[in-house]
Amino acid sequence: MKKKAPCGIHLVLNGWCRLFALVDAVAEALGFNVLSQMDESLARQLVELGYRGTGEVVKREDFEARKAAIEIAMLAERTQKKTLTSAGKDLQDNFLKALALREEDNRNGKVSMIKTKARTWSTMPQIKLTVIFIRDRNSHGQEVSGYIDYAHRLKIEDFEVYFSGKRRLLPKPTDMSFYNWDSHIAVCNSTPNYQVIADNPEGLLFKYKRDRKILNVDPKTLPGDNSTRTPIQTELYIQAVIFDHISRRKT
Repeated sequence: MKKKAPCGIHLVLNGWCRLFALVDAVAEALGFNVLSQMDESLARQLVELGYRGTGEVVKREDFEARKAAIEIAMLAERTQKKTLTSAGKDLQDNFLKALALREEDNRNGKVSMIKTKARTWSTMPQIKLTVIFIRDRNSHGQEVSGYIDYAHRLKIEDFEVYFSGKRRLLPKPTDMSFYNWDSHIAVCNSTPNYQVIADNPEGLLFKYKRDRKILNVDPKTLPGDNSTRTPIQTELYIQAVIFDHISRRKT
């Protein structure tokens, strides 16, 4: 039986773990053959700076930062199958597929490597959160609509019933925004992630508390910095739209 090929992230990590062994070997060669009067630490620094090397120059601190980020990503990879309620589900509708693609980010956050203008790497939390807009009829036949903080609902509610098709996800009066078109009941609530700005003359706005960026849900305007608006073609609802926001603010 063929052995399972390691995934890309493991290959990268293994390659980086062999980097210092390679640096030591080249430094040793330089020390004995060319730089007989140079101490080992200086020889290592020359190799790290790219002396007689090819490809990307990797400083020791950059290596440690990348290695730490990949180890975190590997840990998340090992645990996500135990925590994602969408895992293993046969999802047919586009709406449920879209939620499944975003579940890990909204449930756990995401750590990635960010390259700065100085071409150095640092570990920075890159958080991706999703706001869901749904318009449909409830169990009483009343038309309702609202905006849902996906990450918040994941923390307080079991989404197994939604991904398994036992229930449909609908906005509630406890969500960021809820409106009953028959009873004309309108409710707004700030969440741990978003502050609701309901008194804006141009329409409803949400401010992301982490980076204070504004999400504009008006379909006639752009959603805002680091945000996207994605209408979903679905058979489950009259209308469904997904807003994604990425925050790169350092902690």
